[in-house]
Amino acid sequence: MAVRQTGRTSGRARPGWWARNQRRLTPYIFIAPNMVVFTVFLFVPMVLAIYMSFNEWSLIEAPTFIGLGNYVQMFQDPQFWQALGNTLLYTAGTVPANIALGLLVAIGLNRTLPARGLLRSIFFVPVVISGVAVALVGAWIFNDAYGVINNALNSLGFESVPWLTSQRWAMLSIILMALWLGIGFDMVVYLAALQSIPPELYEAAQIDGASGWSQFRNVTWPLLGPTTFLLVILGVISSLHVFDLIFVMTGGGPGFSTTVLVMYLYQAAFQNLQMGYASAMGVVLFLLLLAFTAFQWRITRQGEQV
Repeated sequence: MAVRQTGRTSGRARPGWWARNQRRLTPYIFIAPNMVVFTVFLFVPMVLAIYMSFNEWSLIEAPTFIGLGNYVQMFQDPQFWQALGNTLLYTAGTVPANIALGLLVAIGLNRTLPARGLLRSIFFVPVVISGVAVALVGAWIFNDAYGVINNALNSLGFESVPWLTSQRWAMLSIILMALWLGIGFDMVVYLAALQSIPPELYEAAQIDGASGWSQFRNVTWPLLGPTTFLLVILGVISSLHVFDLIFVMTGGGPGFSTTVLVMYLYQAAFQNLQMGYASAMGVVLFLLLLAFTAFQWRITRQGEQV
């Protein structure tokens, strides 16, 4: 007898569209909120800033397209070059010193010491304090008339130093406060990196008769390479974006001696209402950061391949 076929498929029903694509779509669902935030507050403003850099706009009248006019004006502006020089001076004075001092403190506090946790907290406290609060403390410490440092110098028989009112000392005062603000962050990052180094490497180096300096040079420092690269990138980005510390302590003065690129951008945008010119400076600042990151990445990759 022939078996009559019913046209129905045997076995389980075919899974639906969501069941077939769930594994592939789930990661995108999780990152969707972050992508929305980045798009609204980062990518869209970036595109608008690039567009505005080709326009003349005073916030009152409608934007007027002028092509590369803002960039030509910027490269012919001596104050732009002075602000860029001040920015590079601040970066050169803070980034290497922060990394060196942060590593030195991390190595010291990575050992067994009494009150080690308290010492770590003391070094890290400035990191969690508002930059404006740190700047106010710095303005009080370096004040010419009643500052802590000048009072100490006077008690020792020395004359007061015009820390914040002299073009010779103003930038140095800001750099010193920036070091106090940034050492704690570098210390914590280096501490985490130091504690991730296997102790067996140091034991093998000691068996081979390596001294403490030799262990640091051949074991510790090479393994801290990725951490140092990260801190250099973060330090340069932070230094090129510095604003609150200088704005509160010196306001960019005396004269133009401490006016950095971001402060000059702020003055052009919100004091002189040159939004297109300020946008052009923002684009140049972004390109500087991009070029430095690419250069540092290439140098680090070449060092790893050697």
